[in-house]
Amino acid sequence: MTGVVPAALSDEDLERELQHLHDTRHDTFLHGSEDALQFHTKRTAELEEEYLRRNPDRVIDARRTRHGSRELSGQD
Repeated sequence: MTGVVPAALSDEDLERELQHLHDTRHDTFLHGSEDALQFHTKRTAELEEEYLRRNPDRVIDARRTRHGSRELSGQD
């Protein structure tokens, strides 16, 4: 693995790293080597898992749930 172990990152650093990975995902997917894409996927998952571990009670936007998105689109 390359990079700091997710558990060792401060909350601020973790969020910054996640933002960077989310920002670069599309370009990596379209133009990265197979190794780059695999690493990107693995690192993103590690950081996302750490974020969720630290924030189990994060606010969930109802529009970002299956039920909530159906209500908004009139499909419920």
